[in-house]
Amino acid sequence: MKDTNTFLWEINQDKPKEYAVLMYDAFGKMGSNVEGGNINQPGLVQECRSSIGPSFSGQYCQVFLEQGEIQYFVGICVPNSCGEKDVKNLVLSGQLYFNQRSLIPPLPSILINQSSQRLIMTHCLSDTIAPDASEVTCLFVCCVMLAVPLAATLFTAIVKSEQSKEVSHTAEFTNLNSNLNLYGTIRTNGSLSSEMNCTTSEENNNINPAQLCVSRNCVYGCLQAFSLQTTSQAIFRSSSSIPGGSFSSLNGIRVLSLLWIICGHSAQFPVISNLDNYKTWKKTVESNPLYVLTISGPVFLAVDTFLLLGGLLSAKSLLSSIDQAENRLSTSLVANYLFKRIKRIQPLHLFIMCLTMSLIALVRWGPYWFPFIDTMMDCKAYWWANLLLISNLLPVHEICIPWTWYLSLDFQCYTTTPVLVYLYRRNRGVFAVASVGLLLMTIVASTVVTAVLQLPVFEPSTMTSEGYVLHYYVKPYTRYGPFLIGILTGIYLTTRKKQLLTQTRLAALGWFCCLSLMAVLVGSAYILKETPTYPSFPHALYQGLHRPLWALTVTWIILACEEGYGGFIKTFLSLSFWVPLSNISFACYLVHPVFIILYNGLQETPIHYTNINFMYMFFGHLVLTVVVSYILTVLVEKPYLFLKWTRI
Repeated sequence: MKDTNTFLWEINQDKPKEYAVLMYDAFGKMGSNVEGGNINQPGLVQECRSSIGPSFSGQYCQVFLEQGEIQYFVGICVPNSCGEKDVKNLVLSGQLYFNQRSLIPPLPSILINQSSQRLIMTHCLSDTIAPDASEVTCLFVCCVMLAVPLAATLFTAIVKSEQSKEVSHTAEFTNLNSNLNLYGTIRTNGSLSSEMNCTTSEENNNINPAQLCVSRNCVYGCLQAFSLQTTSQAIFRSSSSIPGGSFSSLNGIRVLSLLWIICGHSAQFPVISNLDNYKTWKKTVESNPLYVLTISGPVFLAVDTFLLLGGLLSAKSLLSSIDQAENRLSTSLVANYLFKRIKRIQPLHLFIMCLTMSLIALVRWGPYWFPFIDTMMDCKAYWWANLLLISNLLPVHEICIPWTWYLSLDFQCYTTTPVLVYLYRRNRGVFAVASVGLLLMTIVASTVVTAVLQLPVFEPSTMTSEGYVLHYYVKPYTRYGPFLIGILTGIYLTTRKKQLLTQTRLAALGWFCCLSLMAVLVGSAYILKETPTYPSFPHALYQGLHRPLWALTVTWIILACEEGYGGFIKTFLSLSFWVPLSNISFACYLVHPVFIILYNGLQETPIHYTNINFMYMFFGHLVLTVVVSYILTVLVEKPYLFLKWTRI
């Protein structure tokens, strides 16, 4: 109270000191366009922190208020000796005044009829960076995961350099001593070849030479797997992203779907809290199908495309493994199949989880960080769900790193592929019944959940319908349809004996139906965009059918491209340009929300929505995502894919 009274006394002087002017200037004040949604008054964090008083410095806090039906926050600058409870008491007691006027005035009556304010909560941003043990551990894990491949790269380069010198010296020596026994000569001169190592070990140390050779070969193989010399080459190989090297159109489909998701997230995240003209956004974007790339409903049809591709490639991969195992589907083959999937996703998944937890502690966030705090901090309590790939089964507010729900869903769907493939190989009738039953199950579940809970057909940008995510969006029983259709497509394309499409007329009709259905599915989301206030049959029917139908349209595109009826669309989707982007798409999906959250969380002032501003935000996030994703793919993801376990 002494520090607060000193500050209040100072700003009421005729010539206040500079620190008091800075603290007063850092207070949030009402701006223009309140009617358009500019209701938050953030103030300036850095200006507050830069003020140094006689015995204290400025501390930035947020006061969350409710006035009528409007909720908003005001940024205030108080002495750093104040705690959140002290700030609450200062606000409730009405002590923050300047020239007999409140420093936190209510919105004027001309803008809102209700003039009385109600305090919801207070929150102060920490001025210091003090990571705890778990955050330090996460940072250490990230550093180790990056250091190992860099060290392996350096070691591999040194070994290859020594080997090239050795080969050169050996060739010269051989030319000079062509009549000598080559093997004995190499032994005499201390060659570093694997044969020499084995023989020397046997003679000098009485160690099993075969065991030592295998051990050294294993170590060297691991180093090669982690080295950039190996992993960087895989990015530009078309066969690295698609098992078997076929289905080239999938590269374009995957990348375009990823771009759609990044664009949607880039637009959606700021809308939650950062916009100063939210009502303009809502009026312009949420009601106009021209903005289909950024609206939070149709944009996430791209997730169903990913599920379709996941099912297709999982079936193709498993069938290829069965062919290599002499047409036998054994328990060990299934275990190896699932282990490969875990090895594919978990290293980078856990790295991103640790990286995000580290950033939470190390970054000095701005006033717009608060919507993400609780969600991110859940990692300390629920990290095990990410490790076990069951995070989507938790309540949505407990998911660690929210966008990783897809990895859990994808893996859960992935485990069903061996069962369906087994049924397909054993009894086609049972397989057909099981497939139809599963598809009907997911349609009925989606329809019933939507009707009973009165859910919207997509998540509103205000994130007001928590039940949409909690009970529908992330659950396997409502999202399995596209993956199942992908499995069926993969089985057909892998085992087909002849083409399904044989006539140009049928192909043209298929393309017309496909594109028309896509347009209907996207357009219907705008027609049904309002959250129903009663059980709505149109909403429930759309929710139950639109994801499987979307998967069928994408299936048609893949089928037509594979059977020679893709035309310029196949040419476009099969461009070599898509290959490297497709190979880093997994890293792009995990990394891009980190950049978006960083950008939004570091803002001190709200973002103003215009088309040009959002376009630049999207391309900025995209460029950073691609660059960092390439680095993380070659350093974290690919090494574990190339790592082979060798028995000694």
